[in-house]
Amino acid sequence: MITSTMFKENLDYKADLSQQPHTGLNSVFAAAVVNQDFRETLLRNPSAALDQGYLGKGFSLSQNETSLILSINASSLADLARQVILVSGK
Repeated sequence: MITSTMFKENLDYKADLSQQPHTGLNSVFAAAVVNQDFRETLLRNPSAALDQGYLGKGFSLSQNETSLILSINASSLADLARQVILVSGK
């Protein structure tokens, strides 16, 4: 039988998103994954997508992250992700 204490060790972490790198990029990709309209706008007109944000919230992107997204011409979300990884060296 699995008890909740078996997973306690895995759940005892504190994820402080403000200390994790690229949380803004993570938010952009999360919005693109769950919302087809946002995804299509991001691929067709990234500037408009970043300006409009998602669900009434803007994205906390650094200037470098914004420039990176705007500089990429991608045909799909997977292509965008691949290019972000290649360019950022992550």
